[in-house]
Amino acid sequence: MPRREISMRIGIHPALSRQSGGIYQYSTSVLNGLYAWSGGKIDGVGSCTDRFVVFAHDPDRMTIPASLKDKWVVRSFRPPWSPGPASEPHEVSDPDVVYPQPDMRAWLEECGVEMMVYPCPHRLSFESGIPYVLAIHDVQHRLQPEFEEVAADGEWERREYLFRNGARYATLVLVDSPTGKEDVLTCYGSYGMTPERIKVLPFVAASTIDTQRAHLHQERVRRTYDLPARYLFYPAQFWPHKNHLRVVEALGALRCRDGVSIPFVMTGSASGSLREQHHRKVLRRAVELDVADQVIDLGYVSDDDISGLYAGATALVMPTFFGPTNIPVLEAWSLDCPVVTSDIRGIREQVGDAGVLVDPLSVEKLACGMKSIWEDEPLRHELIRKGKNRLSGYGRSAHDRRLVEIIEEAKRVLIHPEPRVGARI
Repeated sequence: MPRREISMRIGIHPALSRQSGGIYQYSTSVLNGLYAWSGGKIDGVGSCTDRFVVFAHDPDRMTIPASLKDKWVVRSFRPPWSPGPASEPHEVSDPDVVYPQPDMRAWLEECGVEMMVYPCPHRLSFESGIPYVLAIHDVQHRLQPEFEEVAADGEWERREYLFRNGARYATLVLVDSPTGKEDVLTCYGSYGMTPERIKVLPFVAASTIDTQRAHLHQERVRRTYDLPARYLFYPAQFWPHKNHLRVVEALGALRCRDGVSIPFVMTGSASGSLREQHHRKVLRRAVELDVADQVIDLGYVSDDDISGLYAGATALVMPTFFGPTNIPVLEAWSLDCPVVTSDIRGIREQVGDAGVLVDPLSVEKLACGMKSIWEDEPLRHELIRKGKNRLSGYGRSAHDRRLVEIIEEAKRVLIHPEPRVGARI
């Protein structure tokens, strides 16, 4: 007997600011997957009978494909009665004390929403009481609380409030990898999280990466920014965990010890006190090590520029401390850019033998990895080939089909719920 279709009105609250980095890219991937499903453009899945509401902080800048306007609407995420943005944070003293928002629940119900999708953790997922699917990208505040960006000035408590309750009350939780699933289960299994409620949806390269015209962007950005013929590239906001500092120190070691001078191009936001502080520290260290002439800081650049910078780079260098997996690796592979990245749990499984893996704590090992990718052309060609093969496991079609499977499962769970620990009464 064929399975009965379940039609719902589904809300989605994506992060639509490009300054959000990977969260923005993930949000657009989820949106594009749902667009494809609505438009009947995903092979191997049934037709979509659901309706969707996008809740945006800036709805005037949100564009729905013209062919889907019978199934999609855009609403402001600030209800008419709200005195301020719905995302204003609480002071969190006890992560187990939830601040319910019945007015928000009533408003979402007035909008006809039966289930929400949150591409990144948001307190209204569990505070509003509307069933939801929630993405948890990492739990680094639990795993590496020594980094200020996830622990200082109340950030640990804020994240724990979001993630603990987000996991506890979610219909389903999205993670990027089996490693991510293991992390969420380890941290929140005692709060009602169970393996069957955690669904792996691997990252895909950002939809903004222009693989078709990257060579044209490559020549343009080289002229625009007066770039050298060869350079290493790192697109990342200036958080301490991104590890720009050790890249600069590796440049210094190579220049002093080996006489090797490698240009290094950085892009990304340095806004906010912590990022500004770290950005200044990185540039100051470059001066101290006499490599300031090798460090090219472009700041925030457009999506087309990012495509051109990848295409023109000798390699991506990304010695981050955070994972479990990372989108820039996929972007580099899609544009024939070899990868040097961190030999740590999660990233190690993502990259396999399709990159040079280095200890992100070791300036010496990072320098060796950078030197090998810079000087060994056969190695670069081998990694480009292996990267393309590896990328086949992170295809957009597979991502979209998996996303649909997860949404359909969440709908079935809501229609036929089973009692579980941590569920609301």
